[in-house]
Amino acid sequence: MTEADRAVDVDVIIVGASLSAAAAAKRLVDAGLETVVLERKKLPRHKICSGILSPRGHRFLLENFGPLPRSVLHEPTSCRGVTFHFPSMRRLSMDFLSGPTPHLYRKQSDYWAIRRSGAEVHDETSFVGLETSTKRQVVHALHHREPRTYRARWVIGADGPASPVIRAVYPDYHQQIPWFLVGQKFHPIEHCALDPDYFHFWFHPKLGHYTWSHARDDKQIVGVGFDLGKNFHREQQKVVDYLRTQHDVRLGPADDDEACTENFGLSLINRYVFGKGNVLITGQAAGFLNMMAEGMSCALHSGAISGEAVVEASRSTVPVQTIYRRMIASEVKRCSDQWNPLMIAFRQPHEADFKSAVAELPRREQLGLVTEMLSFIRLYAKLKWGRQIVGQAVARMFRGGYPSERWG
Repeated sequence: MTEADRAVDVDVIIVGASLSAAAAAKRLVDAGLETVVLERKKLPRHKICSGILSPRGHRFLLENFGPLPRSVLHEPTSCRGVTFHFPSMRRLSMDFLSGPTPHLYRKQSDYWAIRRSGAEVHDETSFVGLETSTKRQVVHALHHREPRTYRARWVIGADGPASPVIRAVYPDYHQQIPWFLVGQKFHPIEHCALDPDYFHFWFHPKLGHYTWSHARDDKQIVGVGFDLGKNFHREQQKVVDYLRTQHDVRLGPADDDEACTENFGLSLINRYVFGKGNVLITGQAAGFLNMMAEGMSCALHSGAISGEAVVEASRSTVPVQTIYRRMIASEVKRCSDQWNPLMIAFRQPHEADFKSAVAELPRREQLGLVTEMLSFIRLYAKLKWGRQIVGQAVARMFRGGYPSERWG
């Protein structure tokens, strides 16, 4: 019997046991489509993530998967909001509009959600390759080094920023987008003046493109994002030193760290990748990532949309890509707006109460805050990709324009 003769035939194959995969699987299974999720690691598996969930993501989990068990939460179990920090030492604390949200332990929360989706899960099964046609997609995989073949009408890539599914569909894609290294270290706390109820974010170009800190399980996370090519340990230590001298944060040597490459430039430059033919890309693989690198809420919603697009395509003659791109447009706008500093300053793209927090400041402080944000934009415009990012931000702010160009 050949490998093809032993192929598993289903309606949909989802690659990656992520939150976006769970959301897609839930829609597909509820609609009666036979769905198999492939995960290269043994479940439950570790996931690099600080775990701060937005209110929108929390609502999605409650509405689709039910109340969260205590086992899927870190300590502190919730986050009250976000604090922005600026070079002048101004700070702005914003509460989430709908109250504190869960602090997810991704190893357990992803596993909990994927099990509750109802889909069949094949873990320790790595995606190897893909053969596509208009009627049938053939996925080649390895399970414990043994080849496996899956045949499905649709394939959904929910396998993160380095997505092998994207590589199979667009071999040159990874060479044509901006990549960053994002890493965090876990430090014992000697003294920390930062409020543990908040996620702290720095608008400070000298510290990196993306810098954050918050409490987790009796440790302090200190994270930084920057262009590939720089040294993670040196860049992260720069932030630790800054926190000590400027914020009275004294930490012991890190006892653990983690880092990965990220594609959050896609949501900055509004160039998402949605797939080709009957292969759909969703979640962070597609480029969905919020400004605070909270990818869970948009992963859940974009994942659900990919599942809904397949369900609709199964009941009509309209191509699934046509349906998916129509349905995903609102998520594209929401995600891109959250990166737009002008939107942040003058509108309210986030779920934290920026306007109320600013309104409580004296007028001089309000003007100073706006000045610092504009300075951040000017400095960022000098960086690689920055001019394109800022130009599109201005266009979206004042003209409502979103470039029509998308991958595929």
